[in-house]
Amino acid sequence: MTKQKVVIINPTGLHLLPAGVLCKEAMKYKASVQFSYRDGVANAKSVLSVLGASVKCGDEIEFICEGEDEQDALVALVTAVESGLGEY
Repeated sequence: MTKQKVVIINPTGLHLLPAGVLCKEAMKYKASVQFSYRDGVANAKSVLSVLGASVKCGDEIEFICEGEDEQDALVALVTAVESGLGEY
């Protein structure tokens, strides 16, 4: 299992467009991909789960990846978030 924290830089948080980009990236990997936020955990491969987390700009999430390609998944997801999830 690998974990890493990252701060959401999107001005409007994880609304539909960046949530879709995040899920599309997470779906490329066989590993289980989740993120913890406040008191909950969201499935990064589910748009509804990501949207339900109500993550805002400046919030910190922690990705949790587990499986055969977990390290590749973690690096790709953190890079995607840090680059603005298609909004920049």
